[in-house]
Amino acid sequence: MKKIVNGILFLCVLAMLFICWRSIADQQQFDKDVAQHEADVKARLLEIRDAEEAYKSVKNEYCGDWDSLITFINEGAIPLIRKEGTLSDDQMDAGLTEAKVAEILGRGDQAEIEKNGLGGFIRDTTWVSVKDSLFGADYDPSDICYIPHSGDKGGEPLKFDLLAVWIKTKSDAIIPVMECSAGYETFLVGDSKQWGREVVNKTEYAEGQGNFAGLKIGDASLTWNNNAGNWE
Repeated sequence: MKKIVNGILFLCVLAMLFICWRSIADQQQFDKDVAQHEADVKARLLEIRDAEEAYKSVKNEYCGDWDSLITFINEGAIPLIRKEGTLSDDQMDAGLTEAKVAEILGRGDQAEIEKNGLGGFIRDTTWVSVKDSLFGADYDPSDICYIPHSGDKGGEPLKFDLLAVWIKTKSDAIIPVMECSAGYETFLVGDSKQWGREVVNKTEYAEGQGNFAGLKIGDASLTWNNNAGNWE
């Protein structure tokens, strides 16, 4: 009888050990899944930042419309400057600027080039495809507006919130700014109730710190951050 009881206790211990192991393993897998969802959203936001900064380099403002931004990636071009030669302190003290250097080199007057010590300087500008130079020729920008994993439970994927505005700084300068964001509830999506609890926990923590409850780049306010991600 004692052997039977000991055998039953041994099986109970094994069962408890298995349950504990499975619980730990499940939590570790869930944590990996959460990290992967966040990593995918961050990667997409960085692509959007590259596209927006390229757009601004050409248009002198940011883009607040997805269709226009996608068209720009597909069809637009950005300047690529080949720069050789660096201005010395003496040259800058004499009034030379990058704009003046480009102007002098553009005229091709060798006497003026030598007079200003610009021999060997190169300032060439060529225009290259946005898509090819930033993302690669095979890149399809049509999905850049969609939040990764937002459609994991079925239905259409959700789009990032995109905002491009002009603001007045404390020094009264008027500058263009942009912001692109996705709340936790849009991409921390899965079949188990654990995903919902994760959203609640992360949202409560972020709001308790006075931060945005999700992932975003830029900040369309007076606290503009040069398009940094809120995780950087």
